[in-house]
Amino acid sequence: MGRRLSSCARRRGGEPGGASATLTTLAALLTLLATLSACRGRGPVPDRDPPAQVAEVSLFFTTELAGTLEPCGCTSDPLGDLARTAALVATARAARPTVLFDGGSTLYPEASLAADRRPQAELSADLLANVLPTLGLAAAALGPLDLAAGPGGVRLPRHAVNLPESAGIPLVAPRVLTLGGARIGVFGVVDPALVPLLAATDPMAAARTAVLALRADGADLIVALAHLPRAAARRLAREVAGIDLVLVGAGAAEPADRDHVAVETAGNSFLLQPLARGQSVVRVDLALRAGAASGLTDAIGAARAATLRADLDAKLVTRSAELAAWERQPDADREFVAARRAEVDELTRTRDELVRRPLRVPERGSWFVAEELRVTRDLPCDAAVVEQKRVRDRAVGEANRRAFATETPAAVPPGAAGYAGLAECGYCHAAAVEFWKTTRHAVAWETLEVREKQWDRECIGCHVTGWLEPGGATMGASDALRDVQCETCHGPASLHVEFDGKERPSSLVRATPESRCATCHSPEHSDTFDYRAYLRDVTGPGHGEAYRRELGDGPTGKALRAAALARAARTIGAACPR
Repeated sequence: MGRRLSSCARRRGGEPGGASATLTTLAALLTLLATLSACRGRGPVPDRDPPAQVAEVSLFFTTELAGTLEPCGCTSDPLGDLARTAALVATARAARPTVLFDGGSTLYPEASLAADRRPQAELSADLLANVLPTLGLAAAALGPLDLAAGPGGVRLPRHAVNLPESAGIPLVAPRVLTLGGARIGVFGVVDPALVPLLAATDPMAAARTAVLALRADGADLIVALAHLPRAAARRLAREVAGIDLVLVGAGAAEPADRDHVAVETAGNSFLLQPLARGQSVVRVDLALRAGAASGLTDAIGAARAATLRADLDAKLVTRSAELAAWERQPDADREFVAARRAEVDELTRTRDELVRRPLRVPERGSWFVAEELRVTRDLPCDAAVVEQKRVRDRAVGEANRRAFATETPAAVPPGAAGYAGLAECGYCHAAAVEFWKTTRHAVAWETLEVREKQWDRECIGCHVTGWLEPGGATMGASDALRDVQCETCHGPASLHVEFDGKERPSSLVRATPESRCATCHSPEHSDTFDYRAYLRDVTGPGHGEAYRRELGDGPTGKALRAAALARAARTIGAACPR
């Protein structure tokens, strides 16, 4: 591929930013070959590329892992797992040369760690720093979540050309990697606002200098690891000539964000952004023609074509309904209606072209096919990484128990209630306790034990009663308060016990408010939670039987979760723990 491309040969569509921008981008992809053909008479660009060997390589991209080794297993379709990502990379590496690029904020869940979270966070950071190089990590950017232990604790060498050496970070200069015959240049920048104590300079100026150096060193393609918000990464792509692929390192979208776009055209470059915490990776399969006269083309491919078609189908439904409504208005502006009809027609043509020709390999120049891979539970695991995670889990338990063996609950204020424990409840409410034993709340602690997570501070709080509340469970005092007991829903009962239930006003909450449930049944940990449906599971004979009749027929929490599991992948990937 030429070191500097003519503006004609690198022409692209408009910037994304809504339905019309998406349409412009897709239209630009469809007309790219015609544009290249029209450029042939303008300058020294030859009619066709000289015969050259095509280097075929695969690049994987992650960002904002945030110390995450695996997802919480409480959701119906959890995303992300370092062992599954390792298996994805290993499969690709068996077929062609493969490397991994990371966008930074890799090591820690927060930029500043509370003391009670530090022991296990350090163990997770150590594991990530050990495993990522075995996956072929070629370069890593720097983000604020790498700095929880200070500049000296970032563990991995970092690409951040706008940081001074005085920042104390182990920095790597822009470099050219030789991969399967391809020469891939890489550099990184970080948003100064995200690392205010490191004296970072203007990323734009530093990026221009890096690109010139990499092109002079013979790079056929340049990857920028930009730990910047998406808008700033777009600006970098548009204003710094010579960058081919930009990994957007900061602000990765959540799965619930329907506006998440993993691959986007920006100027003459392409932005890549996987989801945070390892929930997805972006794979780019490159075909680089050495000495090619034209630029890098997005050949789309079948997987992304299907995603784009689905997006266009959804837009067509909305736009067509809007058009029909306007056409029924007798006083509607004709030019406005005509413009909306033209938009619907263009969306239809673009969708139909994606159906007809999902893969667009150009006759000239280099090309790529990119795909966002959601890391779902049906994917296989790398057995070695699974074992390393097991070792880490045991080490977390040991470290936390050593560090917090004497951790005691806060004192109960005078006149307030503390936690009494299930045994006390059972003296007077035996039927209710017997019913409780039939619910999922009664095995909450066991679900952690089978996964060796019972001493993990990220998990334990929702599997015991009164976690870190006055008189409640702590790491050093949890035996009597394991599982989600009566007091989790109804409040601490020590006064109720002391006065044999005759305290007035009552110290307990009879009808549990939804807000109390939502502290653990959050979208991140309980994706099927519905207040009334879940109440049907935990009320019945001996425990709110009349209220259960009032709730009546309808979905239960168990049914909602079963349906969600049926929609999700039922299969657990090979070598993955269940």
